[in-house]
Amino acid sequence: MTEDLTPAEAYAAALARNAERATALAPFREMYDFDLDPFQIEACKALEAGKGVLVAAPTGSGKTIVGEFAVHLALTQGRKCFYTTPIKALSNQKYADLVKRYGADKVGLLTGDNSVNGDAPIVVMTTEVLRNMLYAGSQALSGLGYVVMDEVHYLSDRFRGAVWEEVIIHLPESVTLVSLSATVSNAEEFGDWLDTVRGDTEVIVSESRPVPLWQHVLAGRRMYDLFEEETDHGGRGASRREVNPDLLRLARTENTRTYNPRDRRRGKMVREADRERERRQRSRIWTPGRPEVIDRLDAEGLLPAITFIFSRAGCEAAVQQCLYAGLRLNDDDARQRVREIVEERTASIPAEDLHVLGYYEWLEALERGIAAHHAGMLPTFKEVVEELFVRGLVKAVFATETLALGINMPARSVVLEKLVKWNGEQHADITPGEYTQLTGRAGRRGIDVEGHAVVLWQRGLDPGHLAGLAGTRTYPLRSSFKPSYNMAVNLVDQFGRHRSRELLETSFAQFQADRSVVGISRQVQKNEEGLEGYREGMTCHLGDFEEYALLRRDLKDRETELAKQGAAQRRAQAASSLEKLKPGDVIHVPTGKFAGLALVLDPGIPAGRTNGHRGFEHHDGPRPLVLTAERQVKRLASIDFPVPVEALERMRIPKSFNPRSPQSRRDLASALRSKAGHINPDRHRKNRSAAADDREIARLRTAIRAHPCHGCDEREDHARWAERYHRLQRDTRQLERRIEGRTNTIARTFDRIVALLTELDYLRGDEVTDNGKRLARLYGELDLLASECLRDRVWEDLTPPELAACVSALVYESRQADDAVAPKLPTGNAKAALGEMVRIWGRLDALEEEFKINQAEGVGQREPDLGFAWAAYQWASDKSLDQVLREAEMPAGDFVRWCKQVIDVLGQIAAAAPKENSTVAKNARKAVDSLLRGVVAYSSVG
Repeated sequence: MTEDLTPAEAYAAALARNAERATALAPFREMYDFDLDPFQIEACKALEAGKGVLVAAPTGSGKTIVGEFAVHLALTQGRKCFYTTPIKALSNQKYADLVKRYGADKVGLLTGDNSVNGDAPIVVMTTEVLRNMLYAGSQALSGLGYVVMDEVHYLSDRFRGAVWEEVIIHLPESVTLVSLSATVSNAEEFGDWLDTVRGDTEVIVSESRPVPLWQHVLAGRRMYDLFEEETDHGGRGASRREVNPDLLRLARTENTRTYNPRDRRRGKMVREADRERERRQRSRIWTPGRPEVIDRLDAEGLLPAITFIFSRAGCEAAVQQCLYAGLRLNDDDARQRVREIVEERTASIPAEDLHVLGYYEWLEALERGIAAHHAGMLPTFKEVVEELFVRGLVKAVFATETLALGINMPARSVVLEKLVKWNGEQHADITPGEYTQLTGRAGRRGIDVEGHAVVLWQRGLDPGHLAGLAGTRTYPLRSSFKPSYNMAVNLVDQFGRHRSRELLETSFAQFQADRSVVGISRQVQKNEEGLEGYREGMTCHLGDFEEYALLRRDLKDRETELAKQGAAQRRAQAASSLEKLKPGDVIHVPTGKFAGLALVLDPGIPAGRTNGHRGFEHHDGPRPLVLTAERQVKRLASIDFPVPVEALERMRIPKSFNPRSPQSRRDLASALRSKAGHINPDRHRKNRSAAADDREIARLRTAIRAHPCHGCDEREDHARWAERYHRLQRDTRQLERRIEGRTNTIARTFDRIVALLTELDYLRGDEVTDNGKRLARLYGELDLLASECLRDRVWEDLTPPELAACVSALVYESRQADDAVAPKLPTGNAKAALGEMVRIWGRLDALEEEFKINQAEGVGQREPDLGFAWAAYQWASDKSLDQVLREAEMPAGDFVRWCKQVIDVLGQIAAAAPKENSTVAKNARKAVDSLLRGVVAYSSVG
């Protein structure tokens, strides 16, 4: 093409090439054996130009390249770069990648568990570590040029998301921020906020997947495409995607009711041929078993695959099912390589612990190319699974959704067993964002031509709903930012109360709330203009029509209130009369489809109820079973009795009466008509209206008649305008309340927290007391409780194991929140200290209620959980892993994770505890040493 250029164009092109060679991007691009994508080049150029960047792109698209360019720029400029991640496993993985590229001397790791070369120019860390460094004013921040925040969309997380915003707000202005996010629908809004708090920020959004994704549903032996074949691969173009009609037909057939002999179609019994056709259709539809799914994927060349099962036990069960089915996905050479890698990676684990950890069963599955991956596994085991999967030596992984976050384990296929998961509170449908995150693992860049997402058929599956999940490629980023006690004392210490309040109002949470208020404010303005017009329309020359309209409205409201009271009273009387019915009572059903004479067969009072007992709101009152004079046996409801009912007569019900027998019903109905057919039921007399004797109604009617506007010829026209005015005014006030509720919400919460901390002598105006300085060193959900325990010397003279048991209550949260079994506790001083911790929490809880600090909004102190105290005590007392896990009834991975969190808080307590006249700091350090052994001490670095 160069021969087609004019000399001037050729010269300009040469200048452009030379200019690019002079940039830092040119040598960086040469480090990779593939060319960068346009969005990566755009982001890197913005970074080199001194701008911050927000890169929003799908999972697996290579957005971390931009983060690695920030590392390259920092090294080129002789500055530091901090690379932050949301989880330790991702930090470990990124650390290993950067060490491979730049060497161990230039890369460090800080995760709370591990501290490796923390003074290096490149340090990988969890976001919490950077937040703590910012509040502590760490020397490590000097010379910091770039901060990469990987998976920044994690700020939506309701438990930890606030940390991301704290870091973004408090980083020095001289630091350039690189934010890497999944595709979110409000990237521009997030970018606008970053622009506000961090300065010039370029927003780069890429929605194209590097590998096209095909969506399928596996039902029985057949794999259905979710969308019709004529659409483009993975929806990369703009063509409209229609749900596969075969799948819709299947759903209609499968989800219809099963045959019932009493069902009728157009008045005739369902034909036997139809039923036979339906049975044959159903026999071709089932949910394939887990071994069957893997076998099918293997046959079609769709392995390696990750099957997401939203249960740890389900993941382990899936592996066992595949083993029992005799699945073998590896040949002898692969089996040997697996054994060599596993033995090398687990060499440091004591032989006596291997059996406890289920090592041999785990190894057998790995040799066959099958594995589980979930948080309950030992970290070392999880890392081995990840390594073997990336190497192609494990081809089927059954994982919980935690694998979808950040870990570099792409597969050819992703399988979802169900579209429902437990979210910590209830079983809920997965969101489009979660679906995108999970299926984003399918398709390995540079290896696979296309990726495959397979959803297993389940009864009740709606293909339209699934298509909605698959078609919604993005989800909104919502802030979860809330002030905490630790945050409050740290902010006041650095900036004072007023400046701290201003800083919190710059949070993304407040930014979003303020933006949502803009549209509401605009509507309020329109409403106020409308109110002015309505006010003119109801102007009366005889007097104040607004005052007159208010009297009319008060009268209407009072009449409505009395009518509701009367209706409620009648319903209560009717329910009370139904409670008094007995089998054999002859009644007259006053209204409804079965109005007329009826015999009570069963009064239908809910089990456990006695006459006059309250609580019918859950049962809708008694539901008597009656035989009507027309020979029908029906269960009636309270709606059939708008007025009280009385027994007109009594009849004996034969013991031989069978409500299913037409003859029995005919004979008893005939006896009913003979016995009571001549009786005319008393018409229920309406009581005198309460409004007739109400003094307030009489006063209002008198005031209305006496008002000058009552005699206006255009009174009703004015009244119509007044009614419109009233409705619009009511709507406007609601909008104004919404604005008030959303404006300065973060600052108001901060004010309440500051007031409580002032009450407890942590703050005195802009001064942070000694108590406050102690709280500033304690990070965690129960920061204030830990500080109060130190102040009240609750942990003095405890042994290191006893202190470990007490501190475990600050971090542990049982997965079964409603577990009724009381946890086993250490005896003696530890038990007394734990009891005192719960009492202190009760005092704090009462204070929070007084200061209107609401735990439901994510602010405040939850109750300490004592469920891990015995396990922590046993482990710190040098008991064996076998004994501790057996008594704790806890997976090894959970045990290690909780131990490491206890170690983290013990380290904070050692730093915050008094140095004089106290044993806590010394015993906290000893407790750390006692816990940091065996499986807990195995390094998870590299």
